[in-house]
Amino acid sequence: MYREKQYPAFNGLVALLGLIVIALLSFFSIVRAAPQQQTGVLLLSVLVLVVSLFLMGGLFIVNPNDAKVLVLFGKYVGTVKTDGFFFANPFLIKRRISLRVRNFETAKLKVNDNQSNPIEIGAVVVWKVVETAEALFEVENYEKYVAVQTESALRATASQFAYDAHVDGQESLSTHATEVSKHLQSAIQDRLKAAGVEVVEARISHLAYAQEIAAAMLQRQQASAIIAARFKIVEGAVGMVENALALLSQKGIVTLDEERKAAMVSNLLVVLCSERSTQPIVNTGSLYT
Repeated sequence: MYREKQYPAFNGLVALLGLIVIALLSFFSIVRAAPQQQTGVLLLSVLVLVVSLFLMGGLFIVNPNDAKVLVLFGKYVGTVKTDGFFFANPFLIKRRISLRVRNFETAKLKVNDNQSNPIEIGAVVVWKVVETAEALFEVENYEKYVAVQTESALRATASQFAYDAHVDGQESLSTHATEVSKHLQSAIQDRLKAAGVEVVEARISHLAYAQEIAAAMLQRQQASAIIAARFKIVEGAVGMVENALALLSQKGIVTLDEERKAAMVSNLLVVLCSERSTQPIVNTGSLYT
């Protein structure tokens, strides 16, 4: 497994000035030796000039948040991450790799949640390269590798959660975005260890039921909401009836037997739980007639 190592590149400005001086001296030497037919000096000066010009090919620039991976005859020798102007062996192949933060959005995937409901889901992933040697030499194409492994992690994450929480405390895709995002980020990072990539952030960007069940699931959500609302209404009505009976008994306003209490409870619940306004009926006779 390739591990990143720093390459001690030489200062490029110093190397450039030195090579320019050598090249100029060689040129002047050629100019002086040619008329005098000094063959040895002429050949040596030409050789030095050619070598100095060739060595200038070892000069290279590293931009901010970039790196240069250096390879010599098929062997990895190191990476230069510091931005600036440098000189290295001109035989080295210098491959640029960006260290900048990148992001991409996956396609809308159709998967099943953990209740086997077909859903559509998409995600946005923010990532960057942190190990240049692994990114270039451990995988064929690290950008494509990130995209494919992200889709795999997204499918796996979606299958572990339900779309909606039907039990109190249950984590779901629609109600626990933070927990799902952390789980997705961890799943993607585990798959990208070999590529030298760090996942900065991952979050769900699109979430919906598949078209074939969207209408049925909407009715289910509406029914769940109605049931929850009814439960709250009945719970509140029972509390109000209980409080009314306790106050009547405490203040001695009226004494009711069990049968009349049951009738009163029934009437109050009808009034309190009805969807429409009730019409009062005034009893002008006896309470027991």
